[in-house]
Amino acid sequence: MIAVRRTLSYLFAAALAAAPAPARAQGIPIARDAEIENNIRAFGTPIWDAAGLSPQDITIRIVADDDINSFVMGGQNIFVNSGLLLLAQNANQVIGVIAHETGHISGGHLSRMEEEQRNAMMESIIAMVLGAGAMATGAPGAGQAVIAGGTQVAQRQLLAYSRSHEASADTAALSFLDRTHQSSRGLMDFLILLEKREGGGVGHQDQYVLTHPLTPDRIEFVQHHVETSPWSDTPEPPEFNEMFARIQAKLIAFLHPPDDALTRYPAGDNGIAARYARAIAYYRKPDLAHALPLIDGLIAERPADPYFEELKGQMLFENGRVREAIAPYETAVRLLPDNILLRIGLGQAYLETNDPAYLDTALANLTQAVQEDRRMPQAWRQLAVAYGRKGDIGLSALALAERAYLVHDDKEARTEVARAEKLLPENSAGWLRAEDIKKAIANRKK
Repeated sequence: MIAVRRTLSYLFAAALAAAPAPARAQGIPIARDAEIENNIRAFGTPIWDAAGLSPQDITIRIVADDDINSFVMGGQNIFVNSGLLLLAQNANQVIGVIAHETGHISGGHLSRMEEEQRNAMMESIIAMVLGAGAMATGAPGAGQAVIAGGTQVAQRQLLAYSRSHEASADTAALSFLDRTHQSSRGLMDFLILLEKREGGGVGHQDQYVLTHPLTPDRIEFVQHHVETSPWSDTPEPPEFNEMFARIQAKLIAFLHPPDDALTRYPAGDNGIAARYARAIAYYRKPDLAHALPLIDGLIAERPADPYFEELKGQMLFENGRVREAIAPYETAVRLLPDNILLRIGLGQAYLETNDPAYLDTALANLTQAVQEDRRMPQAWRQLAVAYGRKGDIGLSALALAERAYLVHDDKEARTEVARAEKLLPENSAGWLRAEDIKKAIANRKK
């Protein structure tokens, strides 16, 4: 789980709630996968360049949830639900969604909406004070009316502001797609899919309590652009088709029951994505007798593909064949050395052998991972084990404190910080980091 800041989420789907809810700092089911994150990053990078954003500053996270959503949170973090990726029919539709979310980032909508929330809250408080005053003078009915009316006005103003941001994000998305010579048809087609899921009718809905413009209005707006843009019939790069197919295959095979994948990708389907999905489904059953020949066949066909090697390592590791898992994990890291998820998998495999000869290399891989992204609870846990085996109990305690802080276990974090402070040399880098965690816990509590 990645710890995220509590703030407003912008939802791509046409929300039917009365007001946008703040995203939870905990409880979002994040599904980390190197291949899916990198493929979506490949889809989004031209868009981010066109928007004047630095692609390396954008974080992509997959939410394991069947709801059709994507949203921006905590600055430049784009979250995409697995349900949205499974509803989409091609890469161009996913690119349209990413372009829309990029519109929120480039427009600074999060910070501006937070200001509007504060203004709306202030209006509600003023209404409550005035209403309380009216009730105190013997007019309870009038006081309640003032409170209700003030709250309703504030809510409607906030929702109207949210709808304006959604329309602005659609406009920005179309601009980014044109600048990158990509078709807007995917965005239009995805909105049509949304409308079908909504039932095709909106007569019973009050558009003034929606956080988004009505989906038919959005379709009409995007459709007009599709009809006039010179890039509307531009196909996506051919490699994107396989990347998208593999995203869907992995999501179905990992997040749904194995038999769902085996039904959708029957044995007669010999495409890359189909064999990939069946390999994952069989390994999850678990049935390595069927899974390993499938993944070995894919590796033989694509020997430079790090993700097939990673999957083989995972299959072997999780079935107790730890030493056999090391070679494919090492190959995956050699092919994609900058990916921290692959390094974490390799580091964990090294540790699970309980072989002292692997301890330093495990420590090196895990340390590199947390240096590149400190928000990795699993890596901190493994680092704590590695430091413990090295006899460095102070750094082991500090790693456990880092993990506990990330998962919002403040009690455990304070305990491990206290241990680290006692064991590490005062004013050393580790001791100062323990002090930083202690202060961060105190500030979060406030």
